[in-house]
Amino acid sequence: MVKVKICGITNYDDAAHAAILGADYLGFNFYELSPRHVDESEVKKFIGRFPNNVKKVGIFVNQNLDKVKKIVKALDLDLIQLHGDESPDYCSKLKAETKKHIIKAFRIMEKEDFKKIKDYDADYLMFDSSKEGMFGGTGKTFDWKIIKGVNKPFFLSGGLNPKNVKEAIRIAKPYAVDAASGVEAAPRKKDYKKMGRFIEAAKSKT
Repeated sequence: MVKVKICGITNYDDAAHAAILGADYLGFNFYELSPRHVDESEVKKFIGRFPNNVKKVGIFVNQNLDKVKKIVKALDLDLIQLHGDESPDYCSKLKAETKKHIIKAFRIMEKEDFKKIKDYDADYLMFDSSKEGMFGGTGKTFDWKIIKGVNKPFFLSGGLNPKNVKEAIRIAKPYAVDAASGVEAAPRKKDYKKMGRFIEAAKSKT
């Protein structure tokens, strides 16, 4: 069954509803320029209140290695998502020093963008849509057909919502799907009906 990550969590109520509705991963964005940015102190108030089967993911974009390590340790995050232009060396060093699983995101426009993937020692890949000046959260999809043939577990992101997630899964066959804006009432606030429909559609066997 496909896993589901609800990203851009900014408050306890949204996180709790995502967990109750069946999300497997909760994403907390520590990139300061993101409209869904959270800081360590506010997340620390509630991140320990979820069962161990709901994995907590920290999202970072081109951030100082020591700062990332500090946040990961303070919040006991389960996974680290690198969503910027981090180098293979940065990724390997972070993985070695934190002992955490790494999700390395790549912004995809065409087949040519896959060449760099082989250089990264990441546990999971993530494929997101590309828009100049943005690191995720574009609300735009891309051609899912170009992902065929990837032989490492990957998260599929970029413009996914309750209406298109089943088709995206059928075409791309991801390990997990990731949604932020597609399950929101407004930036920083999830729509629980949309979130429920998204998770139900993603996990449906039909």
